[in-house]
Amino acid sequence: MNQHATTARLAFALAAALAMPLAAAPAPRSATPRYDAASHVFRLDAGKVTYAMGVDEDGRLQTLYWGARLAGDDPLGPAMPARERSSFDPKGALSRQEYAGWGGNITAMPALKVKFDDGNRDLVLRYDSYTIDHGALAIVLRDKQAGVDVTLRYTADEATGIIGRSARIENKGKQPLTIDSAAAATWSLPAGSDYSLRYLTGTWAGEWHLQTRAITPGATVLESRRGSTSDENNPWFAINRGGAWDEASGDVWFGALAWSGSWRIRVDEDILGQVRVTGGFNPFDFGYRLKPGEALETPVFYGGYTGGGMGEASRLLHRFEKTAILPHGDEAKLRPVLYNSWEATEFKVDDAGQQRLAEKAAALGVERFVVDDGWFGARNNDHAGLGDWTVNRTKFPNGLKPLIDKVHGLKMSFGLWVEPEMVNPDSDLYRAHPDWVLNFPDRQRSEGRNQLVLNLAREDVKAHLFEVLDKLLTENDIQFLKWDYNRNWSEPGWPQMAPDEQQKVYVAYTHNLYDILRRLREKHPGVEIESCSGGGARVDLGVMALTDEVWPSDNTDASDRLSIQDGFTQAYTPAAMMAWVTGSPSGMNQRPTTLDFRFLSAMQGGLGIGANLLDWTATDDATAKRYVAEYKTIRATVQRGDLYRLLSPQGRAPWSATNSVSADRRQAVLFAFQRQAEEARAFPTLRLQGLDPAARYRVRYIHGSAVPGTPDAASGAYWMQHGIDLALKGDFDAAGVVFEKR
Repeated sequence: MNQHATTARLAFALAAALAMPLAAAPAPRSATPRYDAASHVFRLDAGKVTYAMGVDEDGRLQTLYWGARLAGDDPLGPAMPARERSSFDPKGALSRQEYAGWGGNITAMPALKVKFDDGNRDLVLRYDSYTIDHGALAIVLRDKQAGVDVTLRYTADEATGIIGRSARIENKGKQPLTIDSAAAATWSLPAGSDYSLRYLTGTWAGEWHLQTRAITPGATVLESRRGSTSDENNPWFAINRGGAWDEASGDVWFGALAWSGSWRIRVDEDILGQVRVTGGFNPFDFGYRLKPGEALETPVFYGGYTGGGMGEASRLLHRFEKTAILPHGDEAKLRPVLYNSWEATEFKVDDAGQQRLAEKAAALGVERFVVDDGWFGARNNDHAGLGDWTVNRTKFPNGLKPLIDKVHGLKMSFGLWVEPEMVNPDSDLYRAHPDWVLNFPDRQRSEGRNQLVLNLAREDVKAHLFEVLDKLLTENDIQFLKWDYNRNWSEPGWPQMAPDEQQKVYVAYTHNLYDILRRLREKHPGVEIESCSGGGARVDLGVMALTDEVWPSDNTDASDRLSIQDGFTQAYTPAAMMAWVTGSPSGMNQRPTTLDFRFLSAMQGGLGIGANLLDWTATDDATAKRYVAEYKTIRATVQRGDLYRLLSPQGRAPWSATNSVSADRRQAVLFAFQRQAEEARAFPTLRLQGLDPAARYRVRYIHGSAVPGTPDAASGAYWMQHGIDLALKGDFDAAGVVFEKR
């Protein structure tokens, strides 16, 4: 085995290369892996988790353990091939391989499937060597005869126990090969039964529905074939053992894939009752050609474990996202209170109108003013102008500078909406470059929202988009971009490439998107970016590493948002979740709600306002100003604290409640909502979580009140064990309560 200086340098270079498409946050604080040469066992201990794997007698790398942290001298291994069950399932066919090639006698779902130009499709990956460098473990698996090396990379975050896994597939042979499917990793759960799966589904304006199903023999496939993350499924999973899901207790294994293109996560239970989760590139329409010497790097697939229930699984993932995924980590700025002018003006933006809205927003205490769609090109509706990122001089005769100066003079930062990856056929860009879109020659070019998808896999398209965005940011004092993406792929051809190379578009497009975002951030470090895709259709750990916030849904109805935000926070941190206060009745479903209810719903994330402020009364203005001021006293706790979900609004439940607790436990914020009153039932007693039981907390009501006799101050133990009874009555009533150490 080659374990020393040369391979250490190669491993460091590999680690950097694997991180390149995704890295924009500080590296995780990695625990140091260990290798026991006597038993051929690798072990990662981090947080409250142990992960172990070993090399069996046939040279296969197998998962040995993933769960609660074990003592350092507890025996693990040796790895043993799965027993022979019959001639249909011979010895080793169902071994729990860390990264299996499709070849030999394997019957389990492989992580990698390839075909060679000579017709061979057999690939058997055996252990070759390892290196440990800067806390990262790199293990080389090799099929020497086929000429394929796969280098597996592992990191383990010391604080949360979350493990990052990825693979680099290299053609070291003498003939080209095509990768038919490639996963980032396969996660194998402990032997057992009675597992249940949770995952997130949705559609436009109805994202983040939490689904639960039993894992039974067979497969459950979660995926996007849409060219981007999608809201149909999200690349996150959670698995419980025991079947009884609970926020506060129980074993939960969870994971999230850091990829913003087409993806697949497959959950299998085999005939031996073994459960595997395999995730990475979606193999649908996939074919990645590797010439000799070329390589493909997969996304990172993160996984974690907790014995503390679903709530703790979410908090661990939130903590990891805040410290190791989102840009700037622990030093990231809090999300400012934002105003977006879309609901007020839609496409009818102009300098004078936007300045009036800016004055109104500033008077409320807003900190960022954003002009949405309609400021550029011939953009008077969604039929034209997309792709022409120059200021519309009819609407802004002197450019954006007068408006930007006005906004800055009102002590607000300035932002713009953009949709760089799309183009209207009625645009100067498309007329000049009709070949720049995804297309198959002489075939239909399907439109969505009257637009086509630019082929960002092309280097000339990538260069153009960076140039126009860089020019926009260089010539204007802009602090924020709302980066939208409003349709799926169709006709994903790349005619400029050879036929057997065109399917690389799925990988090249996403890598080039990441590269543009990374370069813009490097050149314009003061600019923050929001990932938006018609709402929440591009939210994943890949794009979150390069953006500061995400837009969970175009549905801003305050009641619907309770379910949307509950589903979102199963996987993703409130630190990145934007939530707006918009008009009433809701434009989505014509539901009327009070301004109090709308503000309290939106204050559970990064607070924004999207209503037409010119329609608000003086009373509305005063109410909004008070809530904005209150939010600024609690946003650090809401955005950076630990979230506890007390009452779930899923499935149209009448109630919702959460509490967030600051890291030092000096402040907690409780939000409670009653969507619908029924049969004069009292709102449930709320028992807070996460407080310091020995400390005394004084209560301050942002809105609402408790039932008579509730103390103004009591111990953390009191609020967690006795709880608080809130006086919520009627439909769409809400309360916001702050608990602060005395």
